Amino acid sequence: MTQSVLYISYTGLMDPLGQSQVLQYVLALGRKGHRMTVLSFEKPDALNDRTQVAKMQALCQAAGVDWRPRVWHNKPIGILATLYDLVAGRRQAIRIAREVDAEVVHCRSYIASLMGLAVKRATGARFIFDMRGFWPDERVDGGIWSKSSLTYRVFKRVERSLFLNADHIVSLTKAGIREYEAFDYMQGVPPKSTVIPTCTNLDVFRPQDTPREGFTLGYVGSVGSWYLFDEVAQAVARAFALRPDAKFLVITQGSHDLVRKALDRAGADLDRVEVRSADFSEVAHQIARMDAGVFFIRPAWSKRASCPTRMGEFLACGKPCLANGGVGDVADDLDETGTGIALPPLGTENVDLTDLDKALDTLFAMAADPGMKARCRSAAEERFSLATGVAAYSDIYKKLSGRPA
Repeated sequence: MTQSVLYISYTGLMDPLGQSQVLQYVLALGRKGHRMTVLSFEKPDALNDRTQVAKMQALCQAAGVDWRPRVWHNKPIGILATLYDLVAGRRQAIRIAREVDAEVVHCRSYIASLMGLAVKRATGARFIFDMRGFWPDERVDGGIWSKSSLTYRVFKRVERSLFLNADHIVSLTKAGIREYEAFDYMQGVPPKSTVIPTCTNLDVFRPQDTPREGFTLGYVGSVGSWYLFDEVAQAVARAFALRPDAKFLVITQGSHDLVRKALDRAGADLDRVEVRSADFSEVAHQIARMDAGVFFIRPAWSKRASCPTRMGEFLACGKPCLANGGVGDVADDLDETGTGIALPPLGTENVDLTDLDKALDTLFAMAADPGMKARCRSAAEERFSLATGVAAYSDIYKKLSGRPA
């Protein structure tokens, strides 16, 4: 008999991030035989699209997943809306856990984990804190909260409670585990951690033979917040200067004007730039049009526990990457597998152009290497495979419920 698992996600299954980093996991775990019940918080516009909701319900049902969507609130503004969702979601989560006799409550990030901790205390279900990053410090590093604010201090106490009360902790990175195991209150606590990076569905993201001319550098995903797109624009301008046949393809859902303005400020020729949106199902096809990928992320302390989704997707499609260090295990992953270049951690100053030109020349050579596609794919299979991540979660469920792994 397989485990009954209540999976709580404050990210909606219908969000682009949710489709990549929540839905793929729960569907695979459902097909693996676990009795998955998912409580997710969906944007109102998404829930109002009855056609898409019906498609999602059918997709979940086909995998044996029981989806229980709730409305995500952003009004009243700020933390009050989140607190409303937290209180209401906690009550519903406890009811669902009792209804399905959940043995394990698996929670994605901090808000969901507060609900899950309440479920553990109310029902005795074993609690997985799937942390996804140091959320309170991400809010500070992102300029949303101050370290002196009451909200930050409260959530650091919440963080302590989550770490100490979790029956198992999942981190996206080895660097993240090193950081939290060094916390004062974690000294003497038996290890109960597993590294499961942001995994990629290798059946969806795979090398494709797409005719191309010249060299196309590619970018996928958001451009604001943690992503240093001004520095990316600098790299694009240098790539254009070094390679007259170079082009730049950006796949992002919004902020197209922001993208073009940043590239224009950097002196990149906009006639050589294509910016477009794409549904999740189309992203792999767009990556196939690229020769290499680029992403730069602000290397704040909180990002040591982060693993960029786009890196696994680029590598799975056979594309080497240009990135920066100081973020999770990115530098180690690229260096150890020989699938890209990690510049030194980037700060507020401009990228060193000498280092950047050398890195771009290396990237051009990597993209032209006939063996690079297979090397990138092999790295993705070894480190970012969805199947491997699902197997790791499945083993955790079995161990927590006392079943043979």
